[in-house]
Amino acid sequence: MHEEMSLSERLIEAMEPHTMFTIKLPWLQIPVADVVVVMWVIMAVLIFFSIFLTRKLTAVPNKKQNVAEIIVEFVNNISKDAIGEHHWKAFAPYLGTIFLFLVFANTVSIFNVIPGEGFKLRPPTRNINVTASMAIMSIIVVIYAGIRYKKMSGWLKSFIEPLPLMLPFKVLDYGIKPLSLALRLFGNILGAFIVMELIYMAMPPVIPAIISVYFDLFDGILQAYVFMFLTSLYIAEVIE
Repeated sequence: MHEEMSLSERLIEAMEPHTMFTIKLPWLQIPVADVVVVMWVIMAVLIFFSIFLTRKLTAVPNKKQNVAEIIVEFVNNISKDAIGEHHWKAFAPYLGTIFLFLVFANTVSIFNVIPGEGFKLRPPTRNINVTASMAIMSIIVVIYAGIRYKKMSGWLKSFIEPLPLMLPFKVLDYGIKPLSLALRLFGNILGAFIVMELIYMAMPPVIPAIISVYFDLFDGILQAYVFMFLTSLYIAEVIE
């Protein structure tokens, strides 16, 4: 059946989410797509490594503790540079979490080491619903930052500064920011995914494996960094 499909049909089949199983309740049936399953796997992996790398911390770090400290220091430095010395600690955990999640979510295709036509790990961020959810979470954090450090009155007042004429533009800004975050991430990951799927379909296995170093690994990590960095800039903008 799969061999009878045209190239375009195979590409569309790879892009669309597929129901893995259905959670059946007495009053409701909830289909669970492969996108959701992959995100559950990623979250489980992150929880496992966060526990593994931070167990039995010592004053003189061992190898696994060094890995954890490098990741934490990397996120802390970005948060400190973007948000400032006084407020970065409140947002570094969130920024680190979305960065690590997106690194795995964007690059999960490189773990398709089992040949065949069975279940394939495909980036959940190729789905606009996933990137939109991430963007909405980030804008909620931005709004929280404004209210926490400016109080509700100060945050609302910022909508009419420096002139009341700015009100519609400031309101529109809170819609444009999550939209740009979602579409930027979605577009880049989907584009890379389509390119790699076409290469897998048209070339011998060795060539896609080499090319995936850029499209699946480098570009995926880059897009995770861009998403985290832009979120930190939006937070800094609202609290300055």
